[in-house]
Amino acid sequence: MNSSFNKLLTFKTLITALIVIVFSINCLSIQRVDALSDSKQLVLDAWSLVNEGFYDPEKFDDIQWKRIRQKTLQKQIETTEEAYSAIEDMLRPLEDPYTRILRPKDYELLKSSNFGSEINGVGLQLGEDEENQIKVISTLGGSPAEEAGIVSGDFIIKVDGISSEELGLANTASKLRGEAGTKVLVEISSMSGEFREVDLERRSVDLRPVRTKRLRDDSHTIGYLRITQFSESVPQKVEEALQELKEKEVEGLILDLRNNSGGLVSSGIAVADSLLSEKPVVETKNRNGIKDAIISQKETLFDGPMVTLVNKGTASASEILAGSLQDNDRSILMGEQTYGKGLIQSLKSLGEDSGIAITVASYLTPKGNNIQGQGMTPNKFLDLPDANEYGSADDKWVRNAELYLGSLLEKEAEILLETSVSSDDEI
Repeated sequence: MNSSFNKLLTFKTLITALIVIVFSINCLSIQRVDALSDSKQLVLDAWSLVNEGFYDPEKFDDIQWKRIRQKTLQKQIETTEEAYSAIEDMLRPLEDPYTRILRPKDYELLKSSNFGSEINGVGLQLGEDEENQIKVISTLGGSPAEEAGIVSGDFIIKVDGISSEELGLANTASKLRGEAGTKVLVEISSMSGEFREVDLERRSVDLRPVRTKRLRDDSHTIGYLRITQFSESVPQKVEEALQELKEKEVEGLILDLRNNSGGLVSSGIAVADSLLSEKPVVETKNRNGIKDAIISQKETLFDGPMVTLVNKGTASASEILAGSLQDNDRSILMGEQTYGKGLIQSLKSLGEDSGIAITVASYLTPKGNNIQGQGMTPNKFLDLPDANEYGSADDKWVRNAELYLGSLLEKEAEILLETSVSSDDEI
């Protein structure tokens, strides 16, 4: 009896062990197949990077983020292009146009615009509005888009016959870029609803992120500093420009951030550091709700009176700079309401050639103002036409800034004179 029972128990144990072994082998086989699928691994890597870094994790519960991963990986994904499309579909429920997959060409172009001084394309910097329409943030100076009369606030309706709604932000931007000498047909709608088509020839656009000059009249010498975007080299170039203006003994400074759509946030903060002494520059709010105030260093490169020019093409990192100067009473803002992009993206490599941009934080001005969707309100509004060339003799915006700085300098001179007279009387 005991012998039969022991044999039966041994047999059951063997069967159980075999089932476990077979099940384990099957699981290992599945994992091994998944591990060998580079395209699915790309999707999983993208999901993991977003899961670890996205600034609003509460959104994950709303859209069932883990279930989206599961359903995406169940799809037939055999090529890299299918993986990119699957990642785009996976990210869409986040409803954040700035968290996006960057195919190899877009990834390389974005890196070159952040680190280099030239880019091939038509010179448009794009964003999305509340209705997911592709909107022009700004045009680059001297670009084909600027020459064609495309302005901030225009909408991109079609690119080479394909609707921007179908393409989305990333693919619309991608189709506008390309080899110098090639052409692209763009359908534009103005804010007033007027439609037109423009045939743009792509070319190498010189970004020249920092430009400077000295403005002189009968009474004062004013420095003019224009920053077109915040690439890696900008803080050093700004330091050199401010030093040069200092040697020319400028009494005031006009900082021109019109149509500066941003770039590297770290570069914008570094420029603020050159103009502020031990003042808060910006507060960041990440997924944990922590606000970290970044404080400028004590030394400044220029501490004289300032005016900062902004318009509806002033966005992102340039809004951080403008907000820090305004909130610390370092400079008045003159011009138009700014664009209102208050989200910070981190750029991550994905595979060998592609990348993914992830919104990792939002930023607030030193006084706690939220820039996202609202923008910065200037101290003095300007309702004037744009000049053909910013900073030129016919630029009425710059002329208004000059007049304002001139009046400030006159007041300062009067105060110094009164103080001097009072001191003489006491003697």
